[in-house]
Amino acid sequence: MAPTARLSRPPLIKTKFCVPQRRASVVSRPRLFSLLTGGIQGALTLVCAPAGYGKTTLLTEWIGGLPATADKNVPTICWLSLDEGDNEPALFLGYLIEAFEKAKSKLGSQARAMLHSFPSPTFRATLGVLINDLQELSAPVCLVLDDYHFITNPTIHEGMAFFLDRLPAVVHVVIATRSDPPLPLAHLRARNQMVEIRADVLRFQPDEAAVFLNQTMNIPLSTADVMALETRTEGWISGLQMAALAMNSRSKQEGVSFSEFIQAFSGSHRYILDYLAEEVLDRQPGSVQHFLSWTSILGRLCASLCDAILAENSHSSQEMLETLDQSNLFLIALDDERKWYRYHQLFDDLLSARLRQSQPEVIPVLHLRASQWCEQKGFAAEAIQHAFSAQDYERAADLIERFGPPAWTLAIP
Repeated sequence: MAPTARLSRPPLIKTKFCVPQRRASVVSRPRLFSLLTGGIQGALTLVCAPAGYGKTTLLTEWIGGLPATADKNVPTICWLSLDEGDNEPALFLGYLIEAFEKAKSKLGSQARAMLHSFPSPTFRATLGVLINDLQELSAPVCLVLDDYHFITNPTIHEGMAFFLDRLPAVVHVVIATRSDPPLPLAHLRARNQMVEIRADVLRFQPDEAAVFLNQTMNIPLSTADVMALETRTEGWISGLQMAALAMNSRSKQEGVSFSEFIQAFSGSHRYILDYLAEEVLDRQPGSVQHFLSWTSILGRLCASLCDAILAENSHSSQEMLETLDQSNLFLIALDDERKWYRYHQLFDDLLSARLRQSQPEVIPVLHLRASQWCEQKGFAAEAIQHAFSAQDYERAADLIERFGPPAWTLAIP
């Protein structure tokens, strides 16, 4: 019997190894460049934030600013852009080996040969051979894996955990991703082998927002307007960019002043709506979209409260909140224990707009459930607020009378 023919693997796409071109005009971010440079001493730098926080731009600018002269302390950058098609382990390994060849010609030749052998060795065995080759390097190397959130194959994640745990000191890995990868992050953190750059660090500070809006986007805003827009977007870079584009368009077509636009700007604006819908919300499973939509009526949320308004007996909200937190779905922790959360303002605007459009009849029901939960837990002001939002004025009056004056000023809209 003739041996079964093996399918040939697709050729590697060379552009995936190219560092994206630097933009002509960007905001310089020396505080973040310092974090990236300092992180080289460890095994991993994790750049983790939702869509639109400038992860790739930051890495591109940092790499472009590294000294071009030969310096043993400046790492060779090996770049790899990932996508959904890279979840086949052998293909991923092929790209990984090819990326490292920039550091040294023919590096990983034995590992590459193993990929083409039959029967194919395990993913970990091939990585072990590659690690031995990397151990021979005399100059520092930095591997950048951009868009790692596209990788979903557990075999690849297990292999990368093995790789990071045994990484030679001369090699550093940077992972840019929208969500926490299933890697031993706590282990690396405990060993002081990881630098983390997350949304709270990536967000534009007021001075950076001013430079971005006034110079990069060429929008002449007052300090007060910049502060208002930075607060409204919470420093989200894409939000600021879309606001600037919209301001230019509206001011030219309708004569609306920048200040007037900023006062009305929200996540229901069509630019924000389209971006968040396409890049974030529509990519989620139906169960996640349902959870996000119904809980958008809450100013702050915890698992027990979410269970109450969803009226489900599974008590699955804690798991859902942890998943959303790890996935960076514009969920912001309000305490160190990660018990209470809120949504990013613009994301919450989008969710609320979607709910009003698709299920307006359920909104009073959800507010009433939230009011009942808050009453049971002793959150008087919030119980009254939700009663008003449910248009259950008799209930609101009863709560006001029962809880007394301290709750009135906090709750009455």
